[in-house]
Amino acid sequence: MAFTSLRGASSGLLAVLKKGSRLRRSKPRKPVQGASSPEATANTIASLAPLTELISHYVSAKDIERVKEAYRFADQAHLGQFRATGEPYISHPIAVTEICAGWKLDVDSLMAALLHDVIEDQDVTKQELAEKFGSDVSEIVDGLSKLERLEFATKAEQQAESFRKMLLAMARDVRVILIKLADRLHNMRTLGAVSPEKRRRIARETLDIYTPIAHRLGLNALFRELQDLCFQAIYPNRYQVLHKAMLAARGNRREVLGKISDSVQVALPAAGIEAEVSGREKSLYSIYTKMTEQKKSFSEVLDIYGFRVIVHTLPECYLAMGTLHQLYRPVPGKFKDYIAIPKLNGYQSLHTTLIGPYGTPVEFQFRTRDMDHVAEEGVASHWLYKEEHVTLNDLQKRTHQWLQSLLDIQSQTGDSGEFLEHVKVDLFPDAVYVFTPQGKILSLPKGATPVDFAYTIHTDIGNQAVASKINGEFAPLRTELKSGDAVEIITSPASRPSAQWLNYVRTGRARSEIRHYLRTVKLEESVAFGQRLLFQAFDQMHLPHPADDDPDWDKLAKSSGAATREEILADIGLGKRLAAVVARRFAPENTLLATTAAAYDEISSATSAPILIHGNEGQAVQLAPCCGPLPGDAIIGGIRLGHGLVVHMEECAVAQRQRAREPERWIPVLWDANTARHLSTRLDITVLNERGVLGRLAAEITEADSNILHLTMQDEAAATGLLHLTVQVDSRKHLAQVIRAIRHVPQVQKIVRLKG
Repeated sequence: MAFTSLRGASSGLLAVLKKGSRLRRSKPRKPVQGASSPEATANTIASLAPLTELISHYVSAKDIERVKEAYRFADQAHLGQFRATGEPYISHPIAVTEICAGWKLDVDSLMAALLHDVIEDQDVTKQELAEKFGSDVSEIVDGLSKLERLEFATKAEQQAESFRKMLLAMARDVRVILIKLADRLHNMRTLGAVSPEKRRRIARETLDIYTPIAHRLGLNALFRELQDLCFQAIYPNRYQVLHKAMLAARGNRREVLGKISDSVQVALPAAGIEAEVSGREKSLYSIYTKMTEQKKSFSEVLDIYGFRVIVHTLPECYLAMGTLHQLYRPVPGKFKDYIAIPKLNGYQSLHTTLIGPYGTPVEFQFRTRDMDHVAEEGVASHWLYKEEHVTLNDLQKRTHQWLQSLLDIQSQTGDSGEFLEHVKVDLFPDAVYVFTPQGKILSLPKGATPVDFAYTIHTDIGNQAVASKINGEFAPLRTELKSGDAVEIITSPASRPSAQWLNYVRTGRARSEIRHYLRTVKLEESVAFGQRLLFQAFDQMHLPHPADDDPDWDKLAKSSGAATREEILADIGLGKRLAAVVARRFAPENTLLATTAAAYDEISSATSAPILIHGNEGQAVQLAPCCGPLPGDAIIGGIRLGHGLVVHMEECAVAQRQRAREPERWIPVLWDANTARHLSTRLDITVLNERGVLGRLAAEITEADSNILHLTMQDEAAATGLLHLTVQVDSRKHLAQVIRAIRHVPQVQKIVRLKG
């Protein structure tokens, strides 16, 4: 039913634009660019009668009067405003409301659809709408309004913020996005009146944002129509060529499809199954996508046509499929059961591909009438709002969970562009279905990893993940999951997220949580380390430590462009400011020193006391991976802009080159008495390439209470081979014990520790 109303809304719009009654347009108020003149459209009339007839089937007479009141308000607000097509602007809200009425949305939604542009275009306030039509209507309209009045640096930033506002309003009330999708559908249907460049821009935006949202909410009829309209706007010539090819193919295959249809219509009743069988064909956009992705010509795309079989009960779906499997041979690997495991957007159906007459592959879909209703209209087929006596169905639960995740992502993200990036990765068309240890099924995007799985379960599990088991076997956290995998996450309280995870996570929630953790922890660690460096500089200059509320902090922040004391300390910890320069600004003479070469000389002499290194400070202090310094090694620290303090071995060639270029950024450091355990260092081992040598090496390293983190081998086919090992040790002394243990292996000829 909704599918018909979506297709028919444009023709319904033409019916409401009649001559000879109601309001005449005069006194131009805010014409749309490219619109016909008011004189040319003075006799064009907009009527509410078709919409009233449409909603009268499910809305009370009292509510119809409320809709008419909203119409009169919108009509007056848009008086003198015209669309690019030359029609009175009020025709657009009417058409949008007709589409919403096809989904049987409630009266507040219908009123909001009629009023959806009055805040944005006509300077009507949210408060005014709330007083006249109620808070629900005003909240929906406000969520639909763009942010034209705010100043943004770029158009992309403005667009991202508008999407953020709309999606957050949608998270609070899904009616916002339903009306927005209806609005976008009508705009796409009437896109021919704007310039080709604007047409392509709007179509690209629709394809990138609104089409995936429609699919995510299960609005498949809308999803397919938007795709085809975008395809037509972006590639008009390709669309026309493909459209003509489809018409020709339809005629060429009519005989085959007719024969299959007749056979099915006989076979199903013979098996005692009452079914509705209808033919269907792929959308032009899906055919085009398949041609481009698989590099096929149109003639090579065989599954253009298919059949949909709608039955009364769920068991009849499987029975009907079995009946047709006896009639035609099924194609192996082409069976999908979306009834047992529905898609993330609630879609349920059985899919199978059969080889019909003349070897033609034809797809069949089997579903009940309720499944078909949800398949076409998605969340709009069973929309509801916070009624205590109503029980949420599975589709609504999944939708509400996703909408809630938008709020969670927003709470972790301050930037609109980053928020939109996180949301986009969740608007995926494909999914994999995996099992928790308790047997619960989770839907994740294609390419998801155990890290995505962990964050889907709970943020703390994601933050503390150290390893995973897939189907009972240990697997790396970057492993891509497949449908049917049983996943278990191993956690440790000492573990924390790694920036490397961002390279392979797929869900917006995981990406948002990881970035939030890294930002928060890095800031805290940088502030703490920056305070250590600053207090040491105060001690060297024999200056008292300033209190946290010292007014000099505010003066320093204003003069240096920082917002708070914590920001100044974090900048010191990250190497963006030098501690000695900041300390001198608290001297009695309060001299503001510039970081010139002369100042650096003074700084270097002022910071002679070494910083004590524990090895587990976090991101503010890093042990250089090039040389892997260990407690007991002579070390030196370099302040690296944006990274904090990087600790190298004194003899490291990398450190020596960097120190020669920027000597002012290097400070003395020493190991603390209590250092961290399980630090990594690298060894190159030359061995005789004999059977069992790797096993003996691993056994000796384990016996020495060490662990191999990474191992590669060169010259595998030669008599001797070179092993590159990264091992975990506690100190230089512990490393010496590991090296002595390795020498017990007779095949070992040479051991070298890499120091740069």
